[in-house]
Amino acid sequence: MKVAYFDCFAGISGDMTLGALVDAGLSFDLLKTELDKLNVPEFKLSQRRVEKHGIAGTKVDVDAQEGHVHRHLIDVLYIINNSSISDAAKEKARKVFQKLAEAEAKVHGTSINEVHFHEVGAVDAIVDVVGVVIGLELLGIEKIYASKFRFGSGRTRGAHGAMPIPVPAVVEMTKGYPAERTDIPLELVTPTGAAILTALSSGIGEQIHLKTEITGYGAGTRDVEQVPNLLRVEIGELITDSQTDSPILLETNIDDMTPEIYGYIIDRLLEAGARDAFLTPVIMKKGRPGIQLTALTDPNKEREITDLIFSETTTLGIRRIPVQRHMLERRTDTVDTPFGPIRVKIANVNGKERVTPEYDDCARIAREKNVPILDVYKAVQSP
Repeated sequence: MKVAYFDCFAGISGDMTLGALVDAGLSFDLLKTELDKLNVPEFKLSQRRVEKHGIAGTKVDVDAQEGHVHRHLIDVLYIINNSSISDAAKEKARKVFQKLAEAEAKVHGTSINEVHFHEVGAVDAIVDVVGVVIGLELLGIEKIYASKFRFGSGRTRGAHGAMPIPVPAVVEMTKGYPAERTDIPLELVTPTGAAILTALSSGIGEQIHLKTEITGYGAGTRDVEQVPNLLRVEIGELITDSQTDSPILLETNIDDMTPEIYGYIIDRLLEAGARDAFLTPVIMKKGRPGIQLTALTDPNKEREITDLIFSETTTLGIRRIPVQRHMLERRTDTVDTPFGPIRVKIANVNGKERVTPEYDDCARIAREKNVPILDVYKAVQSP
């Protein structure tokens, strides 16, 4: 599997991410051709070689002509949806801006549809985000990983005036992820950079085993005394049989809810995108029997899953636990059986394949053929 690992030793921003991909071999001409498919006011994309602390990198600049414009999420999504970039790139770009909107809404105490995008709604920020997702696609990168976040300190100025570093939206987006706070008096992690990683990455701050084939350095604008102002990307193949990710475990204990609702909430959680959802009988304080409701979710789905639990159950609080998960590499295939074709999941375990039938297919065929479901399972697993 081809992956990209972003080493954020000097933080991360949208232009640094784009510069790192170009430096790692992304065709600049092809990138410009794809970005021309965006329906945005005129902009000029340029690249130049720079040096930071003796390390060469690529600085990508977006020169927009529109001036200072405030957009809402719906305006940005309209631009993305009405472009002619690939559907996969559209989906990833929407995830990034959805993540930004959710963080800004939480910070300002409003809804995501009412949030005013200031700096991140400008053409240069839109080009940075869309350019990154296009670049990942053009380079054939299937997953991205990153080092822990590295924050600066002090104050910066934005559309709302003076703000602490890291700015509130960045703090909101990076909750649950490992981070280091430094005394570097600059904004190292921008909202755009934080959104790209938290919306798209498969793991942040965890160890991965990578056979690096290409490296690239994307440069920031400023010269920083304490560290080279660069973002490094390493592109290569994972060299492990297992994959890892960093989902969020949400759990709550409930002892005052009608039992019939539990099946309903499990279905709703899975439909909303939870990786898993399950119930565990527990004994609570004063010997009261209860149910522990647990949901495993990607970080970019956490807000939606949390809101769903609050709205559909009687709970007053939810525990939030960042976890790391090891997963076997797997694929889906179809096998022919005497009962007809059946989908299977095939996992690789130490070089050996493990085949597991899809329950839905087996159950459907057992009903249609009026045969025991165990016979259907045996037909799949027989050589």
